[in-house]
Amino acid sequence: MKHPGPNALSRCIVRFFQEYLPTLRGMSAHTIHSYRDALVLYLRFAAEQRERRVEDLDFDHLTAACVGRFLAYLESERGNSIATRNARLAALHTFARFAVGEYPERMTELQRILGIPFKRTAGRGPVEYLDEAEVEALLKLPREASVSDRRDQALFALMFNTGARVQEVLDITVGDIRLEPPYQVRLRGKGGKTRSCPIWARTAVRLRTLIEQSSSVDADSPLFTNRRGRKLTRFGVRYLLNKRVEACADSVPTLRGKRIHPHSLRHTTAIHLLKAGVDFATISQWLGHATLIPTMQYARADIDTKCQALSQVFPDVMPEPVAGHMSPPQLDMVKWMRRL
Repeated sequence: MKHPGPNALSRCIVRFFQEYLPTLRGMSAHTIHSYRDALVLYLRFAAEQRERRVEDLDFDHLTAACVGRFLAYLESERGNSIATRNARLAALHTFARFAVGEYPERMTELQRILGIPFKRTAGRGPVEYLDEAEVEALLKLPREASVSDRRDQALFALMFNTGARVQEVLDITVGDIRLEPPYQVRLRGKGGKTRSCPIWARTAVRLRTLIEQSSSVDADSPLFTNRRGRKLTRFGVRYLLNKRVEACADSVPTLRGKRIHPHSLRHTTAIHLLKAGVDFATISQWLGHATLIPTMQYARADIDTKCQALSQVFPDVMPEPVAGHMSPPQLDMVKWMRRL
């Protein structure tokens, strides 16, 4: 029996990922992978809904109604946040716009997909970060440390040191590390941008030990690998971090009440740089932010900075209470407001 060739949807998907995104749009590999994951999730969902194989799906199965059910499925069954739901929808929107140009006869239904709105997200919750005692606990080696324990220590130390995104750390090769003064690491960020970040001498020592224990010392080899010698994944780092947090929770109980994930280490770096008096422009460059806007979130997160600002701006509004005197003294509100 002769197998049919690729249908219109499969041909469109191939051109979308091979030509449109990398060449015409110039998107990074990380963005392309995110779009791929979104489309794969939708195709699997649509195939299950229609009770057929993924390869049998065509444009008749790419409808606004099915996309709406898919978005509801992401939130209700997969437990995705509104931000993740919107990211998946953005990928489907991009594909729908591309498909309109390829198959204009499908424009009506594709425009319905483009008309599906993004869901408004609630305000961001507080930024989760680690204090000094919690950082020390995470970086402390067990008594009988294994090779994997030392790798994890070097990994977390480098993430704390640089504030790098988890994928930036995983993309580091042996050749990206400078182990002679001045110690530094080369990071590849969003949009293919490259930046250098200084590292502490003790971090360099940990990395040197890691490289010496590695079976491969080629300059292009990934710095952090699993037991099979393959590059660690983001999911692997999350698993290792959760495992380490659970192990430290008995000695540092404050870890139990926090939702720590790999990006929390990046937040921790930013908060501690801010507490050390580093200006926002330097922190922004350190973290690889394109603008100062995402960096400003850390000013809202650091309670110590807020308390210090309060004591400097309003030092005499409310004098210290006198011992035994429970009621506050009268405050001239007009006089106080004039000073604002």
